[in-house]
This record gives sequence, C-alpha cells and structure tokens, in this order.
Amino acid sequence: MLSYLCLNWILLVLFTGPAVSESVVIGEVGQDVTVPCRYRVRDRSGITSMCWGRDRCPNSKCSRPIIWTDGWRVTEQHSSRYQLQGDLHSGDVSLTIVGAREEDSGIYCCRVELPGWFNDQLINLRVVITKARISTASPHTYTSEQTSAPGSTSEPSTVTRTWPSVSASEAPQTASAPCSGTSDCLDVTANLQNASVSLPSQQHPEHRLYIGIGSCAALLLILILALFLT
Repeated sequence: MLSYLCLNWILLVLFTGPAVSESVVIGEVGQDVTVPCRYRVRDRSGITSMCWGRDRCPNSKCSRPIIWTDGWRVTEQHSSRYQLQGDLHSGDVSLTIVGAREEDSGIYCCRVELPGWFNDQLINLRVVITKARISTASPHTYTSEQTSAPGSTSEPSTVTRTWPSVSASEAPQTASAPCSGTSDCLDVTANLQNASVSLPSQQHPEHRLYIGIGSCAALLLILILALFLT
C-alpha cells in the first residue's frame, strides 16, 4: 500500500511538474532590459548553479538554454547580448538583454537548481519588447469666425488657417508696391500736396487775362459810341 502511494506521488510530480510563477517584463527596442530572478543565499554553501532558457521551464534543465552559471561565474553563454550583471554570490541571477530587439520577445525560464528531488526554483517570465514612441508636433493653427451682416440669412462659418513658419529670406515679395521705403512714401506725399496747392495758383492768371480783355472791349465800345455821338 505504501509503495502504491509513493508511485502515485512520483507520477503526479512528473506529469504535473512543480509550481511555476510567471510575470511580464516590458522593454523598448534598443534599450537594455533586465529580467529579474533571485534565490535566497544564507551562506556560501547555499550558492548553486542555474540556467536561463528561451521557453517555459521543463521538468529538468532549461529548454533552448542561453546562459549557465555554477553560482560563482558564467560557464556557458549563447550570446554576448545575454549577461548576468547582478551579484551571483548573493543570489541575484537576473538576466540582462543588451540592446533589446523585437525578436527577443517571448517566454524566458529562470531555473535555480536547489538540492533535493523536484526542489528547483522555477520562474517563467514573459518579455515584451515594443518599438520606441516617436512624438510629432502638429502645425500651429489659427481659427477665425466669420459672421454675416445684420439682417442677412446666411449662417456664420468658421475658417481654419495653418500658419507655417517661414524665414525672412523665404517670405514672398510683392510684385508692385507704391513705395519701397519711408523716405519714398514721404516724397510722393509731398509731391501730391505741392500739385494740389499749385493748381489754383495756375488758374488765377487765366482769370485776370479774361478780365483784362473784357475791360479793353468795354472801353473800345464806349469810344465807338462816343465817336458816333460826336
């Protein structure tokens, strides 16, 4: 009876496996991502070996192993991008992925080999590597409201204009302008004023000429009448 119970317990452990915790680690492309994993070290005799794998933790060892350590130093390393930068002697076996890529996303297994049967510490971690966010600045917009005249039946409309930034050198030049500078504008104004003032003075001699001719004609007419009478 005792042997039957022991056999059932062994089969249960083999087929169900030990309890495995799982968490999510999120990082960005190009950044160093640290996948945490620790175990308790009470003294130097508690330092033990462990491995990291690119899949869920199996019943033994690591599937698709990427790095191994005997507890004191790294003994096997699949790539230089996978590093153990923590203090191994204190039980910090966190995995650092240098220059993370999108293909680094997936399930990682941290397996700490502790003494005893089916006593290993297993941690499954899901790593998600996302692209870095790129912020874009929207152009400055100016909104004006146009309203109709009083008594008009047309509805008000809203006009939105976009004002891009233009340097002084790129600003458009007008094809024709009344004056190119302040001095030119002053000269034009002075000329107009002189013309408006001199116009009446030019008309006065013509009126005087007409008056003189009329006076002479009147005198001649008086002289002719006087001759006829005499």
